[in-house]
Amino acid sequence: MGASEVPVPTLVSGMIGARLVYFTPLLIVVAVMYCLERRAREPECTAVVPIRRYDAGALVLTVVLAHTAGLLVGMDMARNTTLLVALALLVRRLANEATAVAAGLLFLLFNLILGRTLQPEGHSSHTWWAVALYPAGSVTAWLVTAVLFALALPLAEGRRAR
Repeated sequence: MGASEVPVPTLVSGMIGARLVYFTPLLIVVAVMYCLERRAREPECTAVVPIRRYDAGALVLTVVLAHTAGLLVGMDMARNTTLLVALALLVRRLANEATAVAAGLLFLLFNLILGRTLQPEGHSSHTWWAVALYPAGSVTAWLVTAVLFALALPLAEGRRAR
């Protein structure tokens, strides 16, 4: 799967190939959003410890496991997983879980389609806002991701069962 490519249109040069691995963090976001989308009002109301706290712990554990796996598959994957989980949590607060996953997919596609720039040397680079395209060692991308996750985590804990 690491070498497989998906054709993606771009504004710069027609079509480009995006590695399928680039979209792998979406699988994790789908799983996390599915687990957070439960309708268990009665158990959550009668629990001694609010289940929302366990949700926050599970989100942190997801990010830790993504970074552990990132040592094997690349830290840009871990960063993008954290970034998409944070984005999904923010969108989930405003809408629902399905919209949160769709927002992550749209974010990745916008990064690929609109976030690339063609350099005079012939190779492509990324624009300043296309955080998912930054190299794994970019401090800026890590800071943006960490701040976004730190902002999204309390919002995830604050959401009550419907």
